[in-house]
Amino acid sequence: MIQDIMPGTEEQLSGEMTSGYIGFDPTAESLHIGSLVPILLLVHLQRSGHKPFALIGGATGMVGDPSGKSEERNLLDETTLNHNLQGIRKQLEKYLDFDQARPNAAEMVNNFDWFRDISFLHFIRDVGKHITVNYMMAKESVKKRLEGSAGMSFTEFSYQLVQGYDFYWLYTNRNCKLQMGGSDQWGNITTGTELIRRKSGGEAFAFTCPLLTKSDGGKFGKTERGNIWLDPAKTSPYQFYQFWLNATDTDAEKWIKIFTFLKKEEIQFLLEDHQKNPAGRLLQRTLAREITIFIHGAEEYELALATTVKLFNQASPAEDMSEKDLHELDGIVKCTYDINELKQGVDLVRFLAETGILSSKGEARKMIQNGGISINRNKVENIHFNISSTLLLHEKYILVQKGKKNFYLVEVR
Repeated sequence: MIQDIMPGTEEQLSGEMTSGYIGFDPTAESLHIGSLVPILLLVHLQRSGHKPFALIGGATGMVGDPSGKSEERNLLDETTLNHNLQGIRKQLEKYLDFDQARPNAAEMVNNFDWFRDISFLHFIRDVGKHITVNYMMAKESVKKRLEGSAGMSFTEFSYQLVQGYDFYWLYTNRNCKLQMGGSDQWGNITTGTELIRRKSGGEAFAFTCPLLTKSDGGKFGKTERGNIWLDPAKTSPYQFYQFWLNATDTDAEKWIKIFTFLKKEEIQFLLEDHQKNPAGRLLQRTLAREITIFIHGAEEYELALATTVKLFNQASPAEDMSEKDLHELDGIVKCTYDINELKQGVDLVRFLAETGILSSKGEARKMIQNGGISINRNKVENIHFNISSTLLLHEKYILVQKGKKNFYLVEVR
């Protein structure tokens, strides 16, 4: 989980209870799994006896961080930011212990609280004079943007100073000596340690974790449906579970070391057992179980597991599936069909072509003859099979399966 680390950081953590922080971007009312590594870093920090601070960027969210981005993002208004802050606060309280009776109780801070009263003149006089333009332009995140066609606004150029001041403020007011974050934050983080050194003569520390990518080159945490959110209202626990369950062997081998609290020896045994029978997907099932329980709890994990069995067990009748079950079939494609066409019945070949499930009647006929089509979980091999309103699930759906993994939910209206 470590990519870059400042000299002396390990010695600092070994020597005393240390306060460390990570900043969270408040651009949405929920965090997604891209935020899981930072969350886990704070959890590990607290479990090791240190004090975690979660900094919510109420002020920096109004500016925009250029790190890892090719163009300037939209800025948020204060009302939206406050709404997002409340959602993130609620989530973080599930994973970190905020009990003030603990000497290393987690704390949440909002940088808007110390930036709201700082004037622009005050900031450039008391902060800007300590960091040179040469130092700021040498940062990789700045160089990439300056070399690109979009350029970089002064607003974004100043971001590293603003984030650097966050670290200085926490160091001065909360004795916070450590900042952690993704590897794209290294430049901003080290600006903070430099500001602390130059402005107060203090010493601060830092380390970053690698940015995760998928083995197929896709963006981690992204699916056809979009982000995988931690909020169950945005991504159901079943969909969350499925994301991890569908990991490739290469990804699962890497992710189980990052996203679970299993001991090194347990993981080694799992890897060995998985290699003996990769088709059993022991690694993926363990990864999905551990992270789903951590985020959503044991009860939601059991429900996600039961839903998985129900949706993918071909012996389970389609009539037993709820509307929610039908809509949550992984990767399901939704389409519509005119109810008037079903009054007299329509042959399956025509139905498959008209819904676009297959590109032509000829292709549909061939797929049926090869046993590749199921209607409401029942395999169809008769090309004269008739689709009528008696097949409707919940009086409006027909579930079509093409091959092993391609599901289509046809809404008849």
